Amino acid sequence: MSDLIRVLLADDHNVLRQGMAQVLDMQSDVQVVAQADNGAEAVRLAAKHQPDIVLMDINMPGMDGVEAARRITANFPETGVIILTMYRRDDYVFEAIKAGANGYLLKEVELEELLDAIRAVARGEAVIDSAIASRVLAEFRRPEPAVEEEPDLAERDIEILRLLAQGLSNQDIADQLFIAEKTVRNRLSGIFRRLHLENRTQAALYAIQEGIAEPGLPAGNEEGGDGEANS
Repeated sequence: MSDLIRVLLADDHNVLRQGMAQVLDMQSDVQVVAQADNGAEAVRLAAKHQPDIVLMDINMPGMDGVEAARRITANFPETGVIILTMYRRDDYVFEAIKAGANGYLLKEVELEELLDAIRAVARGEAVIDSAIASRVLAEFRRPEPAVEEEPDLAERDIEILRLLAQGLSNQDIADQLFIAEKTVRNRLSGIFRRLHLENRTQAALYAIQEGIAEPGLPAGNEEGGDGEANS
């Protein structure tokens, strides 16, 4: 990147945007290369000019600033995006940062602070308005809820589920697979436990939903409906 910081402005308030462009162009190290009045135009102009910085409002007609930031940062990771908005709402802040924005400033910011932010983001740093920084840190420090992984089923378990969904009893399944009926019963107990299933009907429905068995086949009798794996 050259010493000149090339900036794209995106804001649907024309007077504000043009006034900001004049102020930025007065800086010896900043050049406004394009202006957009909506998010879609910002994405298009970012592709055309590949600026160092996009200074963007959130609330714009059509595509908003968050979605525009997401597309720009995905396609042009070297371009830094600074959201400049009047909104302090937490959801806007969090969504903008998750979309890849490198900075989030309020429009009430002083000119020198804005210029410092543009230069900082151009250096690869991140800038968040001090009035909302603590809320952002609290949100991103919040532990993610634990995600329970889908249990892996052995090939034999899948075979048993497929036959169960066809309406076969434990003994019939054992005969088909050339294993003991007790083995089928024990396997089903383990399957029910891992998949949090209560009975054979739920197991049959699970097999159909997961594509293990074809829909429309008998779901089996209701024996073992008390949660046991018996036929």
